[in-house]
Amino acid sequence: MAVEALASESVSRRCRYSLVIFDWDGTLMDSAARIVACMQAAARELQWSVPSDAAVRDIIGLGLPEAVAMLFPGVTAADRDQLREAYGHQFRIADRIPTPFFPGVVEGIECLRQDSRCRLAVATGKSRRGLDRVFGHESCGGWFAASRTADLTRSKPHPQMLEELLAECEVPIGEAVMIGDTEYDLEMARAIGMDRVAVTYGVHERQRLQHSDPRFVADDFPSIVEWLLV
Repeated sequence: MAVEALASESVSRRCRYSLVIFDWDGTLMDSAARIVACMQAAARELQWSVPSDAAVRDIIGLGLPEAVAMLFPGVTAADRDQLREAYGHQFRIADRIPTPFFPGVVEGIECLRQDSRCRLAVATGKSRRGLDRVFGHESCGGWFAASRTADLTRSKPHPQMLEELLAECEVPIGEAVMIGDTEYDLEMARAIGMDRVAVTYGVHERQRLQHSDPRFVADDFPSIVEWLLV
């Protein structure tokens, strides 16, 4: 169903969950190409071996230390700090690849927000500074009741982010769902028995996502909203 049709119906429909938790990169925002380009540029700047597109896409969703450990095994803590600075410079300043919301996200979020009993949250591998920056740039921080980032909790797939969001929002686990485009999102939810929805338009392929036993698999954002509203 088109988002426009959903919007006209959403007043009379209710979200099947009290708390809907979204991943950010690859789920709400189409940022994978920029992340790949910036990580590769940072490696070149440091004269390290440049990882392939596929290798960088595979770590999207993890916290930066965990991502660096997978991409560059054996690096020291000092090396990791250098890469973090180089990557941050590329992402904030040097790179100009657009990072729009995926089609239907803005309208779909508005549909969900019409149900006053449903709250939205974010669980992301971004840093707090990075998430707050994009909240400000897109004027979308008000969409969400709460958010957690990898630098202030533990990286996915550890479920600490979800546990803290449930506690902050005072929602039982059976009334919450995690929505994401990577196995890290889905395994984080599965670790604590939370329902999960996989999206196929992000970085991990459908077959890989299905190993985590999602309740629903969506090929676009309007399909997520259609499934959530009952």
